[in-house]
Amino acid sequence: MDGNGRWAELRGQPRLEGHREGSASVREVARTARRVGLSALTLYAFSSQNWARPSEEVAGLMHLLREYLESEYSEILDNGIRLNAIGEVDKLPRYVRDPLERLRADSAHNQGMVLTLALSYGGREELVHAAQQLARAAARGELDPERIGEKELEAHLWTQGLPPLDLVVRTSGEFRVSNFLLWQMAYAELYFADMLWPDFRAEAFLRCLAHYQQRERRFGLTSAQLQREETQRAKA
Repeated sequence: MDGNGRWAELRGQPRLEGHREGSASVREVARTARRVGLSALTLYAFSSQNWARPSEEVAGLMHLLREYLESEYSEILDNGIRLNAIGEVDKLPRYVRDPLERLRADSAHNQGMVLTLALSYGGREELVHAAQQLARAAARGELDPERIGEKELEAHLWTQGLPPLDLVVRTSGEFRVSNFLLWQMAYAELYFADMLWPDFRAEAFLRCLAHYQQRERRFGLTSAQLQREETQRAKA
């Protein structure tokens, strides 16, 4: 969700106003995702590197996050959404962690869409954390290093339990992934929207989904192989 600060600067406003307007996009996109039946939506809300931003901007972002968690509490529960969080959540201030953990606990048994907030998150940091967990297990004799494969590594990722990543949308016109879900992105479709996040609302999100639906996902196979597989499934 990129472009909040630039959106505000283009209008002569403080950067925090861009983040505030961006939270309205969060609400609209999340509601749209649930309405069209997505099983999971992950929002890159605050990266590991964002801690290096000016302290007043970081503080403002934390207060906006708390406001979001408190204001959306009823809607998330009423709509059967399960709130999840990934990243180094323990680094968040207590006044953010408390409402976050409360909403996670209260929505844990909901069966609708999983809404995941990536907070103090970094893809490299996630892989380092998983490697450390695997190394500790091997050192304790609980895991044979020679038997470590994709399944074992994925079991230690912060995204463990979420469905495979299908589509990544990057706003603001930038063409980079910025340390987001690096392992999970291996076969995901990428969409770069030339639009700042505060302007990215339901219509723009639906265009991304429509574009995704037109793509052929081959996962290393050829189109002919996919067609044969589809024919075989239809006959089965």
